[in-house]
Amino acid sequence: MLAVYFDQPGGPENLYLKEVAKPSPGEGEVLLRVAVSALNRADLLQRQGRYAPPPGASSILGLEASGHVAELGPGCHGHWKVGDLAMALLSGGGQAQYVTVPEELLLPIPAGLTLPQAAAIPEAWLTAFQLLHLLGNIQAGDSVLIHAGSSGVGTAAIQLTRMAGAIPLVTAGSQYKLQMAEKLGAAAGFNYKEEDFSEATLKFTKGAGVNLILDCIGGSYWEKNVNCLALDGRWVLYGLMGGADVNGPLFSKLLFKRGSLITSLLRSRDKKYKEMLVKAFTEQILPHFSTEGPQRLMPVLDRVYPVTEIQEAHEYMEANKNVGKIVLELPQ
Repeated sequence: MLAVYFDQPGGPENLYLKEVAKPSPGEGEVLLRVAVSALNRADLLQRQGRYAPPPGASSILGLEASGHVAELGPGCHGHWKVGDLAMALLSGGGQAQYVTVPEELLLPIPAGLTLPQAAAIPEAWLTAFQLLHLLGNIQAGDSVLIHAGSSGVGTAAIQLTRMAGAIPLVTAGSQYKLQMAEKLGAAAGFNYKEEDFSEATLKFTKGAGVNLILDCIGGSYWEKNVNCLALDGRWVLYGLMGGADVNGPLFSKLLFKRGSLITSLLRSRDKKYKEMLVKAFTEQILPHFSTEGPQRLMPVLDRVYPVTEIQEAHEYMEANKNVGKIVLELPQ
């Protein structure tokens, strides 16, 4: 089978397609024939040598995919049959023609969605669901500041925040991205290149601050985050695009706000946790991708690349141009 590979960490030019052996499903696993896989920031970091796969995970890039069930391993419980359409939450391996998946980490594709749309759901939407509900304890009426509001996780979080009866606010680096976020339901958006998002957030909330922050930026935003956090607010950190270093009195400022700093990564979570997350998402959220009306959810696709253009796809994501997800089509 063909798979995305790189031999040395570095730039997108190091990526290429390699013929490798097709994996065989183990106990309780399903072999998925991948039609489409989505690109995530973790793929860029892994390619750069800055984010190693967790123990036991495939070294092939790709944390989410959609396709057809090709084979069932021993010990599967009959939830899936050969030929079923499915999407998968992965620890790696999605950017290949085949990938093995624990059967509990497959999700049915909602009616009406295409395979590219389905590939854009598992990692991004399960991350947003986890951040908001399992970690952030979102409540109706909460104000929620979502950094990188036009990203895959950001566009999912806007919609899930609205569905929870809370108020999504976003940051982004262009007016176009802010306009797209507002079309998805953001109550307000702040261009971090042109204004202090912390002061703008305080102005919008009439000085109260936000109850919840979803932060994939980290170090460079710490002071502004604490400044616009409400008393007893929750700050959920899930990325370090702005660096890991903090210079200043973070703890005293956070303590003064009685704020909670929660950190999380989804990829390194154990199988039991991911099974619980997939089950909750499948029951509570997945039906809303097929419903009609204001509660309908929709994955946002920016670009669809053939996997032969993997270098161009990485370059496009690194340029921070995308609104929503970038996906890769695998040869069938």
